[in-house]
Amino acid sequence: MLKVTCKYRRTRYFWYHLLTISNTLSNSTKLLAMTILRNVLGMRSLSEILTERDTLALSMQTILDEGTQPWGVKVERVEIKEVRIPTQLQRVMAAEAEASREARAKVIAAEGELKASRALKEAADVINSSPGALQLRFLQTLKDISAEKNSTIIFPLPVELITPLMRR
Repeated sequence: MLKVTCKYRRTRYFWYHLLTISNTLSNSTKLLAMTILRNVLGMRSLSEILTERDTLALSMQTILDEGTQPWGVKVERVEIKEVRIPTQLQRVMAAEAEASREARAKVIAAEGELKASRALKEAADVINSSPGALQLRFLQTLKDISAEKNSTIIFPLPVELITPLMRR
């Protein structure tokens, strides 16, 4: 599990049963909330924190409410408002995600090449099994080339035919 330093902004809503409220009670509630926040979020991965905010907030509310009940404090709601990740870590995570996407793209391209090579091998086997198939394919290619209005047409000739011409 990757340990990451994150900053959280949270809000807690509570009300007091007792009318005699001191500043100490508010500070104690705040300190308890910060401790619970660190404990609950510190045991989770960053992706869990980002995707399960509501569940984590509910868990924190339950724990905080149990902890403040003896003081006469009822915790109404806890919200995880914002999760901030250091800028450098954001860059690292973005680079990692980009590398992962590129790796997946290469795998997909390689799988495509493999399928294409298998199809070409099958086509070569079919052409090889029929003597006239290669001639038909050659004529079809010439037809396709002539339809494109090219000014140059290349006729592939066997080496045996070209060699005597080159000696002259």
